[in-house]
Amino acid sequence: MDKENPTPAGSLHLITCVVQRGKGDAVGKAAIEAGAGGATTFFARGTGTRERLGLLGLAIVPEKEVILVLCQEEESSRIFEAIVKAGKLDLPGMGIAYITPVLKVVGGNFKF
Repeated sequence: MDKENPTPAGSLHLITCVVQRGKGDAVGKAAIEAGAGGATTFFARGTGTRERLGLLGLAIVPEKEVILVLCQEEESSRIFEAIVKAGKLDLPGMGIAYITPVLKVVGGNFKF
């Protein structure tokens, strides 16, 4: 570690999950049960598909919940799988989840 890059490169992953409004609590709880130290959930509004569908787009609810989980790289696969299962993300239209490597971080309560 150095002052410019306080965390070892590639040691942390950010799991981002976007689900329909009302489904975020179950996803966050599953992440914590799988070993995550915590989860941050906030509300968002989706755009794109709904607008392209016109009147049929009224069936697509634009309100979403976004869940962020910062975890150690070695924990990320286990936590990700728990998120996919809890959010039923293997079914079409249920949401999306992805993992991003974290290059730098300052603050927080991580042990290195």
